[in-house]
Amino acid sequence: MSFESLKNITPAVFYFASVLCFVFANLLKEESLSFYYVLLVLGLVSFFAGMLKRIRTKR
Repeated sequence: MSFESLKNITPAVFYFASVLCFVFANLLKEESLSFYYVLLVLGLVSFFAGMLKRIRTKR
């Protein structure tokens, strides 16, 4: 599996994806607790991916 396409994504896209995951997680919290936790983890992963991308591009 190649992650070459992730190199061209800006940090703002990762931040936006994390916000979307957090919003959908809160909307689905009452209906499906498993989706809630999956979306929370995806939101955290995308947030930290955006932070790492931002740190690496500053150098």
